[in-house]
Amino acid sequence: MTETDAVNELDATALQVAQRQQVCVAVGVLIDNAGRILIAKRAATAHQGGLWEFPGGKVESGETTPMALTRELAEELGIIVHDSTQLMSVSHDYGDKQVLLDVYQVTQWAGEPHGLEGQPLAWVMPAKLGDYAFPAANDSVVAHLCQM
Repeated sequence: MTETDAVNELDATALQVAQRQQVCVAVGVLIDNAGRILIAKRAATAHQGGLWEFPGGKVESGETTPMALTRELAEELGIIVHDSTQLMSVSHDYGDKQVLLDVYQVTQWAGEPHGLEGQPLAWVMPAKLGDYAFPAANDSVVAHLCQM
């Protein structure tokens, strides 16, 4: 391998890494008065489509995670977040995408959650979360919630 080939290979690797930059995601765990947790089914066309998730979405440039969480839950569920507490952060590499899930328990909200984007929703007892298929990045979140 020549020096030029080595440099080109390094440039290609750097490009692949840049294309797989970590996506920061604000995740909301809503727990109702009966102790059930709200989950939503991802659209079939989305990354990890057809699996269940905790509502939330990408943190946009210039947003804090709580700001993104408030925006995403208003857009997806039609609720207004009044208070939330950070539960945990989880990094996961899918190979084609890296994500950082910044998980918050939403402790107070206004409105009745419903799937504004047509996504099915389910209120599930923590012990039953394992009955649902989640993206791998959610494994430690599910495990944590099952112990609450």
